[in-house]
Amino acid sequence: MEQGGGKLALGWVARDASGVLSPYSFSRRAPGDDDVTIKVLFCGVCHTDLHVIKNEWGNAMYPVVPGHEVVGIVTDVGRSVTKFKAGDTVGVGYFVDSCRTCESCSTGHENYCPQLVLASNGAGFDGATTRGGFSDVVVVRQDYVVRVPENLPLDGAAPLLCAGVTVYAPLMQYGLNAPGKHLGVVGLGGLGHMGVKFGKAFGMKVTVISSSPGKREEALDRLGADAFLVSRDPEEMKAAAGTMDGIIDTVSAGHPIVPLLELLKPMGQMVVVGAPSKPLELPAFAIIAGGKRVAGNGVGSIADCQAMLDFAADHGITADVEVILMSYVNTAIERLERNDVRYRFVVDVAGSLAPVA
Repeated sequence: MEQGGGKLALGWVARDASGVLSPYSFSRRAPGDDDVTIKVLFCGVCHTDLHVIKNEWGNAMYPVVPGHEVVGIVTDVGRSVTKFKAGDTVGVGYFVDSCRTCESCSTGHENYCPQLVLASNGAGFDGATTRGGFSDVVVVRQDYVVRVPENLPLDGAAPLLCAGVTVYAPLMQYGLNAPGKHLGVVGLGGLGHMGVKFGKAFGMKVTVISSSPGKREEALDRLGADAFLVSRDPEEMKAAAGTMDGIIDTVSAGHPIVPLLELLKPMGQMVVVGAPSKPLELPAFAIIAGGKRVAGNGVGSIADCQAMLDFAADHGITADVEVILMSYVNTAIERLERNDVRYRFVVDVAGSLAPVA
């Protein structure tokens, strides 16, 4: 998805740390023999996009075309492409290339490659900055494209490319997918509601842990969680201490994690998938006493992503989305900052973009 000397692309871009997006035209790189050219239909709006366009992580390379939850239709393939053909429905997630030779790449964990090329605001191996899915066309190497099953609604499938795999992959990796195990899901946003859906599909007992008491009915009645804890209620938290096999922490704002660790059984596993800009505080005693473990997870591999999509198709899992036009995206970003979305904005890219001056 690098910028280069190929097809003219139309998109929306952030030009500075205000994060305000506006129309933009640029050239994609010329497709190579191993490349797939994709007409973008839908692209999710992730909290990571918000952090990047406002330079909250200090890594923005303006101009930034956001978007890494892409669903589209293949329009052309290079002569060496064997995995896809024109007309296929496909997805592109958080990254679009890796070195392919390091230990992570060689063992199927290319999402942890030290030279990972992000789909947006990344550095391609050709030296160009990558431009994301807030545009009408992307060009991606075939090994970093996944197939979207036919029975998945495309708008609801787009957030699975990041939010979905980010929770699915660690549940699989750490054995938190066993029927009957008790999973805590911290936060009920874009990632959190996917955690509830996957946990229930695995046959687990799922408890949502939130600082917002108003989300109780939503968690229990609409999403089917088994229990709900208000993280700010000491009595509720104390009553649930030592009951959970695992916790997946999806919160992207700073928050205390010691009270969450107290919910774990001895040798329980917490996985952090949210990305607060402030450091988490972890006193040693909080993990030593019960032999508890804290891990992080960064999206998932391409194989993880394909397995997740296939599982989602088999179990009827999609993200709960609010579909918007690109002209609404700045308002959507403002609402996202206020957590005013249930649970993911998805841009109807194909229905939005027209030639720009």
